[in-house]
Amino acid sequence: MQDSPPSCPLVVGVDVGGTKTHLRALAGGDVVADHVRSSSGWRPHDPAAAAHWLAGLVQEALPAGTRPGALAVGAHACETPRQCAPIRAAVQELLGVPAHIVGDAELLVPAAGLDKGVGLVAGTGSVAVGPLPDGTPVQVGGWGAVLGDEGGAAGLVREAARAVWAAHDRGEEPDALAAGLLAAFAVPEVPALGAALEGASDVSAEWGRHARVVFTAAADGSALARRVITGAGEALAGLVVRLAGRGVAVDDVVVAGGTVLGQPALYEAFTAALDAAVPGARPRPLTVPPVEGAVALARSLL
Repeated sequence: MQDSPPSCPLVVGVDVGGTKTHLRALAGGDVVADHVRSSSGWRPHDPAAAAHWLAGLVQEALPAGTRPGALAVGAHACETPRQCAPIRAAVQELLGVPAHIVGDAELLVPAAGLDKGVGLVAGTGSVAVGPLPDGTPVQVGGWGAVLGDEGGAAGLVREAARAVWAAHDRGEEPDALAAGLLAAFAVPEVPALGAALEGASDVSAEWGRHARVVFTAAADGSALARRVITGAGEALAGLVVRLAGRGVAVDDVVVAGGTVLGQPALYEAFTAALDAAVPGARPRPLTVPPVEGAVALARSLL
């Protein structure tokens, strides 16, 4: 981090994720700040609070005496242009600089150096977004662990529990998946899983942190776990199919998220399902931090 104010316009990109936030600021080609912190306190449904949170983050991360020339933010749970617009207006008023606010999945395509395509995230949750020919973004998925987020960590655990309950109702003995879930949620038998899952105070986080159980059980031979993973891959491909059906070009699908990229079995299930459903689509694992997309969007404002 440099100590004196930069001479080039300072572009600031922010990736506000569900768990952590990454800010990167550049002056020309020089990195002025690269700052990671918790996303605690992020309130996207309260535009004034969200704008003050972002302004505080910028002040916290940038060297003293510097201010941004442009700011772009990809924000978790900022799901529509209508929701993002008042946050943008409030941030611009607070900081006095051009700003652009989008959903976090919209960072993936510019981060990959592409002008168009689909951004698909499968981390704790799952969501996909892409633009219509007129540039209007369309988002599908991202409905939270209780109702959706298939293919994300929390959704995998929910579907694993459903599979284990169904096997229990069929009179089958608990397999490796059932044993893993019982241990993870510290309950003695399958019927007790329901209360354990429903008792979570933060459903997405508390369910999602046990997703590794599903992959471990699959590696240990659980047919139930393998079916859950296959279904998760098909659900992620289904997000792309939904976007294609609404007129989004899906030739390139930029993929990010610790669950899908960190678990080869899920990524392979996704790519196989995508190839079957949309043969022309090209999956592209993102190899740089998504905040690079925010930086690219910020540069476009200068």
